[in-house]
Amino acid sequence: MALLVVVMGVSGSGKTTVGSYLAAKMGWRFYDADDYHSLENKKKMAEGIPLNDKDRIPWLCALHGVLRREESLRQAAVLACSALKKMYRRVLVSGPSAIEGNQPEQPEEAELKILFVHLDGPFNIIASRLEKRDHFMPPELLKSQFDTLEPPSTPENFITVSLEKSVPEIVLEIESTIFQGEAFLD
Repeated sequence: MALLVVVMGVSGSGKTTVGSYLAAKMGWRFYDADDYHSLENKKKMAEGIPLNDKDRIPWLCALHGVLRREESLRQAAVLACSALKKMYRRVLVSGPSAIEGNQPEQPEEAELKILFVHLDGPFNIIASRLEKRDHFMPPELLKSQFDTLEPPSTPENFITVSLEKSVPEIVLEIESTIFQGEAFLD
């Protein structure tokens, strides 16, 4: 079984920084979910229009496909992805079959075993980070992301890490969860 880690949180929480650092340190593949947004989604966000479920579902299904491919190749991977709602995380784990009323034509594949790493921190720290970077996601949309966020909870496979720690400290906490075997207990 390949280890799959999704570093999640609102825009500006450090997903790409932490995810790419973890992947480089572990010798794993790294994917940034932002690279998989459609041009329409990027345009909406640049115009300050929050994405809705209809915008996100095809994107999440594509990301599930990326993770499924890595798992089938037995390649460990890290994905930086907002994954703000529980339903979004279900799509990452189960693919299109996680969407209510979407019955697959073929037998379902087994769910992916994913460790979700929730980078959590206060609005003001994240807002100041967003103001300092050049990104298609304007800082004004941060409030909508906090409003949408459904922090992971049991029975989801997750850890919550404070983004107020340094990147090496955050990665060490993730590594210790993985190496202690806590990340993938059934």
